[in-house]
Amino acid sequence: MMRTMGLDVGSKNIGVAISDELGITGQSVATLRRSSLRADLAALRALIGQHAVSRAVVGLPLNMDGSEGPMAQASREFGNALSKDAGIPVEYWDERLSTVAAERVLLEADVSRRKRRAVVDSIAAAIILQGWLDAHRIAGGGNPDCEAE
Repeated sequence: MMRTMGLDVGSKNIGVAISDELGITGQSVATLRRSSLRADLAALRALIGQHAVSRAVVGLPLNMDGSEGPMAQASREFGNALSKDAGIPVEYWDERLSTVAAERVLLEADVSRRKRRAVVDSIAAAIILQGWLDAHRIAGGGNPDCEAE
């Protein structure tokens, strides 16, 4: 069984979440500080190997009307680079309001502002991943991480 990686790709940070082996839940793993494309991909490649990841889901920041703007295009370009570099398929998932939802979760948990800033991107990645996992489990009638090859 392989895992799925969820990514919230921003201009300053990349939030990273990984599914459990059964593909039921996504847990936040890390927030990577962006530096260069090469360094970002190397850090993600290391996490992919460490966690036996078979695919990635990149959050797609669509406009509220569903159209794609410059940030969505940047996310697609990053996802395409990751797929080519790491040799895994990359899918895209509508991430509208995932960061808002992550902030809300952290506020309700009474996490301090400093700590929220440090983990909000990885929580947003977990929300993106969980949405994808739930949709694929319901649509496919099973576990998206245990599909027959």
